[in-house]
Order: sequence, then C-alpha cells, then structure tokens
Amino acid sequence: MNQITELKQLTKKDFETNQDVRWCPGCGDYAVLSQIQKLMPTLGIPRENFAFISGIGCSSRFPYYMETYGMHGIHGRAPAIATGLKLSRPELSVWVVTGDGDALAIGGNHFIHAMRRNIGLKVILLNNRIYGLTKGQYSPTSEMGKKTKTTPLGSIDRPFSPVALALGAGATFVARTVDSDQQHMAQVLKRAAEHDGTAFVEVYQNCIVFNDGAYDSITDKATRADTRMVLEHGKPLRFGKENNKGIRLRGLEPEVVTVGQNGVTEADLVVHDEHDTHGGLAFFLSHFALPEFPVPIGVFRTVKAPAYQDLNTQQAANARASRGKGDLTKLLHSGETWTIT
Repeated sequence: MNQITELKQLTKKDFETNQDVRWCPGCGDYAVLSQIQKLMPTLGIPRENFAFISGIGCSSRFPYYMETYGMHGIHGRAPAIATGLKLSRPELSVWVVTGDGDALAIGGNHFIHAMRRNIGLKVILLNNRIYGLTKGQYSPTSEMGKKTKTTPLGSIDRPFSPVALALGAGATFVARTVDSDQQHMAQVLKRAAEHDGTAFVEVYQNCIVFNDGAYDSITDKATRADTRMVLEHGKPLRFGKENNKGIRLRGLEPEVVTVGQNGVTEADLVVHDEHDTHGGLAFFLSHFALPEFPVPIGVFRTVKAPAYQDLNTQQAANARASRGKGDLTKLLHSGETWTIT
C-alpha cells in the first residue's frame, strides 16, 4: 500500500537531477528531456526500476539529467549495453537515448540488431542531421550537398532514413516526432513506453549552433500544414492548411492529390494501417520526403511479437527443467581438459 501511495505522488521533479543541464541554449534536447521526465511518473513504475543508457554525443548526456539508474557508455554501443541489462534484469524499464551519429555510424550494427531482436528497449534517436558534440561534421542523416567541416564541397553520401532502417530490421514499433511539437511528442513517447518489444522513436531535433533551421519547413507555422502529415491509424492520409490534400496510389506509385478536384474523393486516399503485419505501408511512408511529398510524423508501425527477453527467460527455464540447475565447476572440467605444470 505504501508503494502504491508513493507511485501516485511521483512527479516530473522526482526525475530531475541536481546536475546543471549543459546543452546549448535553444537546443531541442531540452524539450525531449522535459517530456520524458513528465512521462516517467505516469507509467506506474517505481523510479528504481528505470535505467537510461547512452553512447557518445550531445544526446548522450541524458543519464546525467535523469534521477534514475543509468550509464554513459561508449560510442555506438548503448544498445549492446542495454541489451545485456534487459536480459539480466527483464523487470526494468530500459531506455536508450542516442543520436544520428552515435546510432547510425559507428553504432549501426548494434542498432539494427536491437531492432530485429525485439528486446524490450525504448530507443529514442535524436536526429539533428549533424555531429554536434564534435563541432559540426556531416552525419549519416545529413542531406546530399551538405557543406560541413568534413564535406567542404558538399556531401555526396545518400542519407539514411532512420525510420526505414528500423522497419527494414523488423522493429515492431516505429514512430517519428518533432522536438517543437510538445503535445505530439508526449503522445508518441507514451505509446513507445507501453510497447512490449523494441520501441523506436526518431525525434527531429534542431541543433541551434551547427545545423539551425534543418527542420524549419515542417515546424514553421506558416508552412508546416503543407509540409508534414500526421499519421493516424484507420484514417486517410491527409494534410494541408485546409486538410484537403492527400495521398493516392496509382498502381504502386503514390501521388499527392486534392480532394474535391478532378473527381478525387476521400475514398480515393490511402488509409493508414499501423498494424500492417508485413510493414509494407510503413516502409512506403518512411521514404516520403520534401519537396515531392509531406514528411510523415506519428506511429508508422506497431505490431505484437514475442519479446526477446521473454523468450530468453523461457529458454533458460526449459534448459534448467530438462538438464538441471547446472554446475559451473563441472562444466569447466568437462570435455577435453589439460593441466599446465
């Protein structure tokens, strides 16, 4: 009864540390931190059962600012550390906070395997399309032609779509939100927290020093209605200042149409299905980009599948039931052994 009372009394302040938050003034990371701190006390989980794991980058300061257990790991390896923690302590709510460089460059292999395994991690990727901590080099999500200290003539790399990469690796919950849309971010993060397997959320986050304005076209009040599309399950793909634009298929090719013109009706529009088992619609949407299409935000896909930590626990229980508890000393002396004198 005392624990229930304590949980009800937890507030955002209970998840704030005494550390000075050291991001540049105006950085989008502040908004993400605030929303996660607000979310934690609403989940009904004791504070000691949370853990935040990070790698290297501006976003990776997160564990210092969360009054929970946590670890500041090494570059790109946060998913590996978090996987070990979740397997050894499956009752914990384990969060990974990473960036586009940390997760998709040196950490790319760890990222895709965390997605495919469907282990119960909440992976939040803050995508500012630049290396911020190391002062402005281009990243795996920087657009082609991007001029930086490491690409003075403009990048010739094609950028990753983090959402497409997560979907391609088989992630069971994939979403995108924007740092400046607090209400939308809160809704997406809550849904991610409640998902049983791997939950991946890409956050479009503005780096005010090294890549300011990267997302202005989809965040500016004057343009965002025409440049972004909010995904809602069971509803047609619509957008625009008058909500009269939409997405129609011509065979397998999408096109932007206007409802009410040229005989187009709402019935012609694609209806979003976030529970699509094969993920074809979500993958299709993950490649939408300006200027041809609006940028989708919201939940691309959420499906149920066995969680890796549950399968691991069951496998271990089955092994003990059939083979006994096991003896480490006996194991070390089994098979071919030798003595060095």
